[in-house]
Amino acid sequence: MSWLGSVGLALLLVCSTAAAGPPYTTDDPEPVEHHHWEFYLASQSSHDQGGWTGTAPHVELNYGAVPNLQLHVITPAAYAIADKGPSAYGYGDTELGAKLRFVQERSWIPMIGTFPLLEVPSGARSAGLGNGSAQVFLPVWLQKSFGPWQTYGGVGVWIDLGDRNRHWWYVGWQVARRTFNWLTLGAEVFHETPKQRAGEGATRFNVGAILDFNEVHHLLLSAGRGFAGSNLFQSYVAYQVTFGPTGSDESGAAALH
Repeated sequence: MSWLGSVGLALLLVCSTAAAGPPYTTDDPEPVEHHHWEFYLASQSSHDQGGWTGTAPHVELNYGAVPNLQLHVITPAAYAIADKGPSAYGYGDTELGAKLRFVQERSWIPMIGTFPLLEVPSGARSAGLGNGSAQVFLPVWLQKSFGPWQTYGGVGVWIDLGDRNRHWWYVGWQVARRTFNWLTLGAEVFHETPKQRAGEGATRFNVGAILDFNEVHHLLLSAGRGFAGSNLFQSYVAYQVTFGPTGSDESGAAALH
């Protein structure tokens, strides 16, 4: 694989890691509770015919700044490993975001929110570790719970601020069930329209699990591959710490997302 191909792989990775509701790619509209925190030490990988791209590791931090509003940042150490050609490892693109819930879930009404993201081009494009230009993601997410079941998904558009004619769409849906008090299992399917003008779209799936050791410590896992497109394998693993004020009704435990 050529070095330009390695760069392309890294760009696909940055785009795919951004719109994520760990351990899934599809996100939900539920922000972190007011004054609570989520910390992730995570790694994500993706493989196609050209090689591997991923983060090893990336750090994600979410904070419930005010009721119904979560602030978000991801700082990644990225890599690109070509099957044939040079490899690279270094700092990738920084992700900033704010999740806003504007409709609370009720008996027959789903939770609705948005989670705009900004990909800051802090990674070196020449080394295959970044986009080379800022990108914005503008989604709408819905969520509904039914006893131990929870399902969420939505649609969003990616806009590359370095190219006015370049944008692509993401649509995805996830379903999960709390099988035991300590285990939640789920799966998702999502589709992305072509990211490049001469590129191809991709349809993928993931199966995942969240293990709650207690209200503070959690392990998140997922893996899958593409139905259509060049993706052969993708995976995510993270150690999550959730915490916040004690003596309140708000729980720091991981929800079904």
